[in-house]
Amino acid sequence: MPRPQGPPPFRRLPVPSLIGGRDLPVEKGRSPDDYEFQVLAVPRGTSIRSVRTALAAESEYGRWDLVRTRHYYGGEKRVWMRRRIIRVSSTLPVPVR
Repeated sequence: MPRPQGPPPFRRLPVPSLIGGRDLPVEKGRSPDDYEFQVLAVPRGTSIRSVRTALAAESEYGRWDLVRTRHYYGGEKRVWMRRRIIRVSSTLPVPVR
């Protein structure tokens, strides 16, 4: 399935500071350092269909998980998405000199 073309119906916001990470949605037993977060702002009046299509493309192609949605007065919506940071350690033996 080709990636949808055109501008997304949302704008990316800077992720809130990770002071303590108390408010960030993480799995039990994990810390906010294990994840990468992105916050998307959906303006009011944007159709649900276009937002759903764009978020599905973001999650499929960018491997993001939807973790929180908030509706604000005035009609704006904010969507928190996260993806796990994969840290790879080398399995190659260390050369001896």
